[in-house]
Amino acid sequence: MCPLVTGIFMDKLASKKLCADDNCVYTISLARAEEDYNAPDCRFINIKKGQLIYVYSKLVKEKDSGEFWAGSVYGEQYEDHMGTVGYFPSSLVSEQHVYQEANKTVPTTDIDFFCE
Repeated sequence: MCPLVTGIFMDKLASKKLCADDNCVYTISLARAEEDYNAPDCRFINIKKGQLIYVYSKLVKEKDSGEFWAGSVYGEQYEDHMGTVGYFPSSLVSEQHVYQEANKTVPTTDIDFFCE
C-alpha cells in the first residue's frame, strides 16, 4: 500500500530556474545569510544571520517578482531543519563558494511550489 501524501500546490514564483544540471540536484554554491528571514509560507525556509545554506537553484526573475533562490540550511546546530529545501530572497545572502555554474535554464513545475 502506498502512503497518502497530502498538500497544496502554491502559486509559482517563476516559470524558469537556473541550475547546475538538468534535474537541479547538484549544489550550485554555499551561501551565508546576512540577515534573518522569516518564511511567509511553506514554499520558503527560515534563515538566521550567519547560517550557511546550500543553493540548488536560482529562480529567473520575472517582472514584479523578487529574486529567490532555493536551498537548504547547513550545520549541526540546525539539524532539525537540514534537508528541508525552500526559497529565500537572494538579496539576504552572500555566496561563499561556487561549486558549479548555474548555466542550465530549466522550466519550473508545479511540484517546485508544492507544500505538504
